[in-house]
Amino acid sequence: MGSELPCAACRLLHRKCSPDCILAPYFPADQPNKFVIVHKVFGASNVAKMLQILADATREDAVKSLVYEANARLRDPIYGCTSTISYLQRCIQQLQSQLKSTQDQVIESQEQNNLLLQVYKEMSRTDSSSMNSSFISTAVYQTASMESCHIYNI
Repeated sequence: MGSELPCAACRLLHRKCSPDCILAPYFPADQPNKFVIVHKVFGASNVAKMLQILADATREDAVKSLVYEANARLRDPIYGCTSTISYLQRCIQQLQSQLKSTQDQVIESQEQNNLLLQVYKEMSRTDSSSMNSSFISTAVYQTASMESCHIYNI
């Protein structure tokens, strides 16, 4: 272990912390609550067995997952972290729906802008400038007051 203090696991279990303690690197003495929560939900021997099965490179991630799941189980003993996952999935669905609606509004706005540009170009080709200005202002007013884009008969 390398320090005088036993790891949080050995301290809680009232045992001597050996230099090859499998729990020491993941449950340091200065973070006792981390092991208390995991021990309460999974049990010390189960946690030690899980860590022994895993490769050294994956143990830290496994401990983070155990801590997260233990916290979730204490908050929601029946569903644990699945309630959080379900909540986040619902949020994603709502946001996707809002994104689709916004994309539809952008397309509609682009179509209205294209229509106004088309009307302006058409009007600039005609000879009567007084007729142009009144027709353009009427087309602009009609487009601005409409909910959806319609093609004008010119």
